[in-house]
Amino acid sequence: MSAHDKITVKPIVEVAEYLRNLIPAEMPADYPLHPRFAGVAEEEKIRAGVCSFRDFLHTFFDYISAEGAVFAKPASKPGDMKDYPFLPNFTNLLVEMGYSAVLENDVLHVPILSLCCPSVNESGKKKSAKISSASVKDCMQILAHCGFVFDGEDLGTAPTCATFPLAPNLLAGLKALALADMELRQERRYWGDNHLLTCNYRLLMQKPGGTADIFKDFVHPLPAKIREFLLYLHTRYTEMGLACTKTTLSDVNFSYAWISEKNREKLPRDKYAMRVFAFSYSIRNGYMLYVRAKKTAKYADIIAAFPAFLQEKIEAGYGCYRKLGRTRCEGDCQGIALPVDENLLKNKNAIVQWLDRESTK
Repeated sequence: MSAHDKITVKPIVEVAEYLRNLIPAEMPADYPLHPRFAGVAEEEKIRAGVCSFRDFLHTFFDYISAEGAVFAKPASKPGDMKDYPFLPNFTNLLVEMGYSAVLENDVLHVPILSLCCPSVNESGKKKSAKISSASVKDCMQILAHCGFVFDGEDLGTAPTCATFPLAPNLLAGLKALALADMELRQERRYWGDNHLLTCNYRLLMQKPGGTADIFKDFVHPLPAKIREFLLYLHTRYTEMGLACTKTTLSDVNFSYAWISEKNREKLPRDKYAMRVFAFSYSIRNGYMLYVRAKKTAKYADIIAAFPAFLQEKIEAGYGCYRKLGRTRCEGDCQGIALPVDENLLKNKNAIVQWLDRESTK
């Protein structure tokens, strides 16, 4: 998207569906936990609690899909298409509740939370609370609708006890996920990332696995045949030797690149910059394939046999959509942009030939 484009925030029901699609579709029944969670609860209870938290998230997204238009208002100067101030307020309140509270006998003892209280900076200037009292009350009402019970009305500004009678083990899951979000994430935390709402249980693992299972979750919302094709491409190119790296910027990306041994420890965003191609999921464009085609002169005869639409895409190249003469941004600066849809599946043989040529060392 160009910096000059006006940002129009998507309806809250579309934002809810986008975030819901990031929740893992399946979770293993058993996996070793990182030692950091030894004092939270028994491992079995934490794993069950994470599953309960995932169920809670679905209830939450159902609720904001149905009622969100009443209370969730877009930012006056939005930073992206899913910029509803309510969402980071809700997410960060949950993180702070889980991280700061003491869990005892299925009760979360929540202390006063700094983000709910005014403060004074180093120069003596007073600063408002990061989450206003009105916003906290809104969040409490939604949490209560989704199953939380509080012993008071001053969450954040006074010690408060929270329970979840529908599934008491949820509190252990929340506590562990909040600890992981604050302490174990490798990606940079920022106020509006809403990461907790994705229920990333893999952060709790003692030894997180490779990208295959994560990619399987990524493509799960897609129709079965398209999902199978993307899984085939993932397997094909990782077995060929390309490294797959997940990055979460304003959207979610799985990029494929030749990474030398000396570059294995680079940050995910640096590996993304080295990509040959990538799959992306964004609220603006949905699922996309981006190819940074750099070797087309070496296989012009093969391109000549491609379907006309693909030949046109390759000939036009990639860059700012305005310079390409297009009226709508599809992330064209990231690579030659192709929607992940039935048309991609229909031309899968040409897509494989193309990616093979671009992925050759």
